[in-house]
Amino acid sequence: MLWSGNGVLVIGIAAVLPRTEARLRIRAAVREALAQWLQLDIEAISVESTPGQAPRLLLAGRPAGLSLTHDEGISLAAVHLHGPVGIDVMRVQAIADWFNLARDYLGPQVTQELASLPDAQRPLALAQAWTAREAALKCAGLPLMEWDGVVLNYKVQHIALQDGFVAMLATPKTKTGVGP
Repeated sequence: MLWSGNGVLVIGIAAVLPRTEARLRIRAAVREALAQWLQLDIEAISVESTPGQAPRLLLAGRPAGLSLTHDEGISLAAVHLHGPVGIDVMRVQAIADWFNLARDYLGPQVTQELASLPDAQRPLALAQAWTAREAALKCAGLPLMEWDGVVLNYKVQHIALQDGFVAMLATPKTKTGVGP
């Protein structure tokens, strides 16, 4: 377990290749972690998958929010007992075409902020912005898409990982504007 609070659990495992094996392992890890966390029989927890759709989590027949993410060497899962959730992970690395990537997917404000940074700081900032956007899209139930001007209003927080990776967790804001 990497983090828990307010009905949200985040777990991570070292990813394996091929990716299909990583997917199977993170789903099994989700079931095991939830069985311990919620003191449920593991058989009461299922992760259903339909190609082209986000996986679905059932806890004793009741749906719960689930989001999965993978990068080379790591797989993460986030569970939200009370609503949707999104999580994304990315290796911090220099990307030659960062400007076009940011412009196309993160919007003009983030692109301008990234352009103002020294080159050495940009890979981390890009990974943080990318994972925040993708986690929010997942929480909203939307696929990765080019910037459309819509600002997603979710609580996004950093999940601490080993050096070289960035992860962000997104949950809906409450009516008061804070917390999941």
